[in-house]
Amino acid sequence: MAHGLAIRAGGAYDFLSLGALVHRLDPGLIPFRKANACAIHVSGGEFNVAANLADCFRLRTAVASAMVDYPIGDLIAERVRAMGVTPHYKRFAHNGVNGPNMATVYSDRGFGVRAPVVFYNRANEAAALLKPGDFDWTALFAGGVRWFHSGGIFASLSETTGELIIEGMTAAKAAGAVTSFDLNFREKLWSIWGGASRAADVIGRIVEHVDVLVGNEEDLQKGLGIPGPEVHAASKLDPAVFFAMIDGVVAKHPNVKAVATTLREVHSTNRHSWSAVAWMNGKTFAAPACELDVCDRVGGGDGFAAGFIYGLLAGEAPEDAVRLGWAHGALLTTFPGDTTMATVEHVRAFAKGGSARIQR
Repeated sequence: MAHGLAIRAGGAYDFLSLGALVHRLDPGLIPFRKANACAIHVSGGEFNVAANLADCFRLRTAVASAMVDYPIGDLIAERVRAMGVTPHYKRFAHNGVNGPNMATVYSDRGFGVRAPVVFYNRANEAAALLKPGDFDWTALFAGGVRWFHSGGIFASLSETTGELIIEGMTAAKAAGAVTSFDLNFREKLWSIWGGASRAADVIGRIVEHVDVLVGNEEDLQKGLGIPGPEVHAASKLDPAVFFAMIDGVVAKHPNVKAVATTLREVHSTNRHSWSAVAWMNGKTFAAPACELDVCDRVGGGDGFAAGFIYGLLAGEAPEDAVRLGWAHGALLTTFPGDTTMATVEHVRAFAKGGSARIQR
């Protein structure tokens, strides 16, 4: 195949992700200091991809994560089921006072010149307690898994979560699954216990087992410790810096067969220019640029990853996989919440140049 990936034809799961489940409180356009009501979205960078692949693209997906037996956990578990994702949980009992907890993400949507604001309460988070040995990988991979995925947010939660990712990646490779990792570098999370040097060490050891990387040039620099090139982009939609870093990525991690990312230029909170690019098996691919009227930008990158992975799993050509990721990520920003409300037919139509004219 042009992408260089050995994707198995079938299995019990098309896609299995490992990561933290969280709930996001969203007061919409109102900043938290003035909020009097919030929508609740169930999220998690790794889960979002599994949810999008199940709900929009109709694949068989699963998530391995922590679950706390208390009402917030019940709410999250219900949403996981509603998205069609099969759960595999390491369960924790809540002590009725201080946890362990399912993490809370607070994120308003901003508006116009006012940017969205994101902050966390990840105190005594159950997912941060996950460690090697918590999942029976032999059983999880026994029926066949086509693709295994995790990400940098989960890796950043504690000293044990990165080790668990390595354990899962090792089992996935032994079972014949393609492996992917979304770098998703979050400086706030790494700064709590390790900082930049620890992040590069942990992520570097994870990426030794990875076939497909998702991340922009900042993720590559901070997550992998690769210096930025002497190249200047003409705009945020210019992939020159991203492509100039690929040689460094492949030299450091020759096992990596594909690297992909979104390109976004933010004109205001609700108006973005949007594109996507990928390097696969020595070749580069780019999606068109489009203008987005954004309802909720959270989850757009996970939307791209899901569409891109779907394209590869469906046997599409690399350039078409990039366009499917670009189209789905764009559509996801038009919905409230972190996971998809699109259909695969809608994604394919937009990827081929569909319009926003009313569908009757």
